[in-house]
Amino acid sequence: MRYAALNQGADNLASYSGFLPGTRDFRTLPDPAKLLRNSDEQLYALSLYIYSLKPPPNPNKPDRLVARGQKIFEREGCASCHTPPLYTSNALVAVDEFEVPREHRQMYDILWSSVGTDARLATQTRRGTGYYKVPSLKGVWYRGPFEHNGSVATLEDWFDPHRLQADYVPTGFKGAGVTARAVKGHRFGLGLSPSDREALILFLKSL
Repeated sequence: MRYAALNQGADNLASYSGFLPGTRDFRTLPDPAKLLRNSDEQLYALSLYIYSLKPPPNPNKPDRLVARGQKIFEREGCASCHTPPLYTSNALVAVDEFEVPREHRQMYDILWSSVGTDARLATQTRRGTGYYKVPSLKGVWYRGPFEHNGSVATLEDWFDPHRLQADYVPTGFKGAGVTARAVKGHRFGLGLSPSDREALILFLKSL
């Protein structure tokens, strides 16, 4: 909810010499100083409400293939970032274009490895910090689309090696005027055999 307050401020309270981003005619809008954000009490109540929500029941039940997929998950070292039982380490991943300040290593839990996904949302937006956070894999059976901007619609698409190629047609977000583009990064799992890939995906859907 603190992040929600930050985003609300970035969207509604930002003013650059009277220019308010995201508006067509900033001259007709009220003084930004008079726009109020939600109170801490409201944000706290909203966070409690979100915590109270229950996920839908998972229809994907454990079976022999799911058990095999779990072994593949463990063998491939996926748990080093997506650590059970929450299937996330909650660590930060610096994008390739961002040089991590030395003091950040002392302040935050930052992975040393690179994931190589699109850096623009982490470096070229007002919300950009230079980092992405390792997402939880809990509930990925219903939580698509995937990648930081929703480029791929399903887990099957995410583990498709063809998504690294320039002629790949994203099954999720494409971008204005884009018909095909590579969805780069997170090569982990792309080298699996078709049968191993199927088992891994079934395991992930069971989480």
